[in-house]
Amino acid sequence: MTKKKIALITGATSGIGKATAELFAKNGIDLVLCGRRTDRLKELETVLSEQVSVYTLAFDVSNKEEVKKAIDSIPKDFTDIDILINNAGNAHGLDPIQTGSLDDWDAMIDINVKGLLYVSKAIIPGMIDRGVGHIINIGSIAGKEVYPNGNVYCATKHAVNALNKAMRIDLYGKNIRVGAVHPGLVETEFSEVRFKGDTEKAKNVYQGFEPLTGHDIADVIHFVVTRPYHINISDLLILPTAQVTATMTFKA
Repeated sequence: MTKKKIALITGATSGIGKATAELFAKNGIDLVLCGRRTDRLKELETVLSEQVSVYTLAFDVSNKEEVKKAIDSIPKDFTDIDILINNAGNAHGLDPIQTGSLDDWDAMIDINVKGLLYVSKAIIPGMIDRGVGHIINIGSIAGKEVYPNGNVYCATKHAVNALNKAMRIDLYGKNIRVGAVHPGLVETEFSEVRFKGDTEKAKNVYQGFEPLTGHDIADVIHFVVTRPYHINISDLLILPTAQVTATMTFKA
């Protein structure tokens, strides 16, 4: 009997992470779901446990002690992680660098860069020992180009782009697949966080065109991880049809 695959997804309680968890469950992939909102994790566990085995971990990816403690606590039945989806990330503020908030900068660097590193470092050794694994790093169009007032957020996503390439090189010869998915405008809670709860301003970002959804990106992620193992899709930029650059989106 073929062993079922196990995927660990960070930032699993909303947006791309949640949509990916739902699609993986639909396709028989067992799940380790990570996030900071315990209530949402438990709700997701209740729903998806009807399809696959699910284990949840509530921790902050930017806290290296919490990351180690959480990963070390994974039960034996879930420890052989086949797929790691480094999805946790955030954007805070949209200000020029001279007036940006230091707290916002710290939050983005800590989660988008350090969080990805901490979780990857905890999971990769097991993949190396087993000689198999697949890492998907969720980046952004902001990792491919810089836009006005995006400064630090763009810097963190450029770091994700660089780390994705570096991981692939460092894991040369280990039989581990590494790739990144870089979305453009996806309608999730992302803009609400960036605009600090201003739902009207967040809603306006997606007016006048059809943005991507979390389910669109989840569909692509599932495609990537289900390719024959000799295929590694190393880098994907995904945009709504109306969007051509970070700052150019045709709105009717």
